[in-house]
Amino acid sequence: MRIETLIAVRYLFARRQRSIVNIISWISLVGLLVSTTALIIVLSVYNGIGELTKNLFSTFDPELVIEPTQGKTFRLTDMGLQRVAATEGVADMVPLVTETAWITYGDNQAIVSLRGVSDGYHRLTGLDTLLHDGQYLIGENTLILGGEIFYRLGMKIPSAVPAAIHIPKRTTTSLGVTLDEAFNIAYAYPVANFFIQQDIDERYAVTDIGLVRTLMDYAPDECTSLALRLQPGANPSKVKQRLTTLLSNAPTPLIVKDRHDQQPLYFKIFRTERLGIYLILSLIVLISTLSLVASLSLLIISKHRDIFMLRSMGMTTRQLRRSFFAEGLLICALAVVAGLLLGFTICLLQQQFGLIRMGDGNFVVSAFPVSMRAKDFLATFLLVMAISTLSVTLTTRHAPLQ
Repeated sequence: MRIETLIAVRYLFARRQRSIVNIISWISLVGLLVSTTALIIVLSVYNGIGELTKNLFSTFDPELVIEPTQGKTFRLTDMGLQRVAATEGVADMVPLVTETAWITYGDNQAIVSLRGVSDGYHRLTGLDTLLHDGQYLIGENTLILGGEIFYRLGMKIPSAVPAAIHIPKRTTTSLGVTLDEAFNIAYAYPVANFFIQQDIDERYAVTDIGLVRTLMDYAPDECTSLALRLQPGANPSKVKQRLTTLLSNAPTPLIVKDRHDQQPLYFKIFRTERLGIYLILSLIVLISTLSLVASLSLLIISKHRDIFMLRSMGMTTRQLRRSFFAEGLLICALAVVAGLLLGFTICLLQQQFGLIRMGDGNFVVSAFPVSMRAKDFLATFLLVMAISTLSVTLTTRHAPLQ
């Protein structure tokens, strides 16, 4: 061990009388410890909330969807359906027809995104497991609605009164005088409602694909998208690339979207918010290092006799600077490691016992979700050490050691 490191360890761990220097040293160590712990906890909680929301979206959004890049629909016979089904990683697929519709129920009305699905849709999304009320029934006269729409329309289950579904006619050149002239109209009974995520709950209604095709005057093999379920363990990115290559020569230009592509705005906002939180907490770390600067500066001043003695023994100014630099880094390292361990312990306890509850209300989970990631621990360690190293370097470089 180099003489500079030995001196730093001696100053750090030697017994000292209680003084303002010692108090400030402990304050700087605790400040870095707390800020490091806060970084880990906040990032882990934010990861947990992100994963929870992503899982909620995945209940309604398939793992992959194939959509046309031009126009609204495409023919399943034109895209080579058998080749898609035979693609490595694809386990199941269901055609979808999604269209904006006007639904009336009694004196109430709502504009919704009406998604027509077939019987196998629940295998792709698991929607049948998250119904708030009613039964999962897909038929030409059944309607499953988002909870926000359901209560806005004043519906109830079971209902003896059907809801009227209106979609503008594609073949007319004018709006028409009556509803029958302007809209294709069908009737369906509400059989269930779901609460997944607010954006979904206030936007979507699900019914049979045949009903929507009839309302839109589509052909039996015409759809707006093809939803895919992947085999367990399949890599969505690789399957997406295979399908993109396969469909590159399709008569209708098609695009393959994963869940991030299906909800681009949400995931972009989520990444931006996470980065903002990281930068704000980094500023807190920077402020915490100010006490470290004060502690190190006072330590250097209080050791003027030791500095004189060490210089008399032949130590150079550079070696003295390295000694105090090493002590500053030791304080930082101890604080960061302790903060990481404390943050890990708190997050682990939250995962196991749910210590911090969400409060009273209709929440999907009862306690704040937590998801720890190794890259967050590494990024936090590097960030705190980098800021602290910069502070220690500037302090020791301009310290009066002559």
